Amino acid sequence: MTILVTGAAGFIGFHVCQGLLARGERVLGVDNLNPYYDVALKEARLALLQAHAGFGFARVDIADREAMAAAVASARGSIAGVVHLAAQAGVRHSLVDPYAYVQANVMGQVVMLELCRTLPALEHLVYASSSSVYGGVAEAPFSTEARVDTPVSLYAATKTAGELIGHVYGHLHGVPATGLRFFTVYGPWGRPDMAYFTFARAILEGRPITLFNHGRMKRDFTCIDDVVPAVLNILDAPPAGDTGVPHRLYNVGNNRPEALTDFVAALERALGREALIEHAPMQPGDVEETWADIAVLQRDHGYAPKTTIAEGIPRFVAWYREHYGV
Repeated sequence: MTILVTGAAGFIGFHVCQGLLARGERVLGVDNLNPYYDVALKEARLALLQAHAGFGFARVDIADREAMAAAVASARGSIAGVVHLAAQAGVRHSLVDPYAYVQANVMGQVVMLELCRTLPALEHLVYASSSSVYGGVAEAPFSTEARVDTPVSLYAATKTAGELIGHVYGHLHGVPATGLRFFTVYGPWGRPDMAYFTFARAILEGRPITLFNHGRMKRDFTCIDDVVPAVLNILDAPPAGDTGVPHRLYNVGNNRPEALTDFVAALERALGREALIEHAPMQPGDVEETWADIAVLQRDHGYAPKTTIAEGIPRFVAWYREHYGV
């Protein structure tokens, strides 16, 4: 059987593909390699995946329904699982290019669900949502039972829409799907638009970093090493349809919100350099704190994140130095 992974050249997608290949799965990766961030990094990830005999790749935009249908045509009878991670990411960029978010995160979700309901061997669709859906009013720690109808960014609104669409396809068509609300995932091969990545680059280059809300921020930083096993375990256990709509939501976080200033300190220690810090007000669409309630994921799948920032940040820094020759 085959696992279809969208966003295969992305940060989480790359690591999930590696995890699937390591356990002997055949993987069909899809990505459009869009230039939202450095395409060379995406190509480097992809090159590592393409070294595996069990990996196939198609450069396709997930919102292009004809192209997606063509990309999976030869494997459609063998696709047992779909891990849909392709999306237009970034809260701040959604203020600049809102159309890209609706196209990728809403239309792309519909295209993927329409595709899934025609796959004869499909057992489970796992798709990426985001902690951003909680907005600025959810009571911490954030529970999947909380209302998420007050988003504070268009990015968050499109991710909430994706969850609702997933529920509808479970209700109408019985598509077994699980949405994962990821909380600030970081680690080797990470995204250059994320704060930890831009901070590391600036610190090494002797440039100042900007801490928004004057540094009074907390994030539930989640290491990729804890994320991948969770995704694979969830993929292996589709929701049952006999107890209602076969659609679930889980938080994938560390259940340990860290002060942004502590995160910067961990970077300084790992890099062996002190940061030059500038403070600024809160940015539109941002939130002061994220904190994942992971009790349900622990109950259902034994999820137990182990990696602290004291362990995870040095792993990222070691990769960064090697990859960029610093």
